[in-house]
Amino acid sequence: MEITVAKNVGDLLREWRGRRRLSQLDLAYGAEISPRHLSFLETGRSQPSRDMVLHLAEQLEIPLRERNILLTAAGFAAVFPERPLGDESLTAARKAVDLILDRLEPNPSFAVDRHWTLVAANNAAGIFTEEVDPSLLEPPVNMLRICLHPQGFTPQVINYSEWRRNILEYLNRQVEITADAFLMDLLSDLKSYPKPPSSKDDASANQIDYSGFAVPLRLRRKDGELSFISTVTVFGTPIDVTLSELAIETFFPADEKTAEIMSRIALARDAN
Repeated sequence: MEITVAKNVGDLLREWRGRRRLSQLDLAYGAEISPRHLSFLETGRSQPSRDMVLHLAEQLEIPLRERNILLTAAGFAAVFPERPLGDESLTAARKAVDLILDRLEPNPSFAVDRHWTLVAANNAAGIFTEEVDPSLLEPPVNMLRICLHPQGFTPQVINYSEWRRNILEYLNRQVEITADAFLMDLLSDLKSYPKPPSSKDDASANQIDYSGFAVPLRLRRKDGELSFISTVTVFGTPIDVTLSELAIETFFPADEKTAEIMSRIALARDAN
């Protein structure tokens, strides 16, 4: 695993504290250290121990990948392994992902990495790629590009503006949490995509009021109108960088009509 360190540990700690909108007093109180000691660590007047780096990273809820960078910047070895999902040591984890996706049928579900690159998907997820331009399906497949690209599945989206706003807000939160340069560039790209000419915002269509709880994805297809609520699932307390960044997004029917259509699609697919 190659880690590039461009800044010292004090600068990195100060940047992460700023992202979390914490004062030195706030972080020092939460970490149970003196503000003076934290100030010395951030300015480089004192060097943190390995345990202190990990302790502050925990308080700041820094992703595992960036915790490794902090450790390396402080002169310590990275402690969180990073292995590709296809690595033999992660066979059990990959089987678990495949099992979860299979059990979620007939609800469209897919697993993605930290950059929203497609890792795996169940059969039901095919409804999102049936009419997508083949160029967007060439590996590595980015699911957010498919969601908003004019040649993705956006022409089917009934509530395009609402759906687009929801995706951009979610990705913006990820950027704030991770400070990931790739996600920053992806957010910029997604914002630049024009609205597909065929996409409409049909306010007259029947909608369920979720009172801000969720923004449904509403699609117009030959099978009929579909409405979904999506959830994102992550692995609990992973100690591997790859697993900590893996997420499974599932689209559950938001109404009985959608559930019936998805069940019919699954039965027809199984019969073939």
